[in-house]
Amino acid sequence: MPPRDPRRVDRVSAAVREEVAAFLARDAKDPRITGLVTVTAVEMTRDLRHATVFVSVMGTDAERAETFDGLLSVAAHLRSRVGKALRLQFAPEIHFKLDESVARAAKIESLLASIRPTPPASDAADGATDDGHG
Repeated sequence: MPPRDPRRVDRVSAAVREEVAAFLARDAKDPRITGLVTVTAVEMTRDLRHATVFVSVMGTDAERAETFDGLLSVAAHLRSRVGKALRLQFAPEIHFKLDESVARAAKIESLLASIRPTPPASDAADGATDDGHG
């Protein structure tokens, strides 16, 4: 049965995102979670029983893989914590999915910065000698 309030899924998604982010920032004890982990989004099923948590992990490929393994191992604990914190009838099953958009954006920015032309030095000199009479 779908929820009566269609915005409830969005509200619960936002609350799950905040709870997971807070857990990862303060309480994650798994030594494999070493990289900088950012929760970018959460998608919930309409029945609120499954939450796909999109995370961005900065670091080397090995660090990202190890961090993702650590995230998978804390998923059951997170499910319990989210269910209690949000007082849901059924705690959603947590699924982590790697979000490459942040890493892709950083790569695109660095590529753009490398091809961006530098302003010629003569433009700065011309502006400095302008006396305002033209």
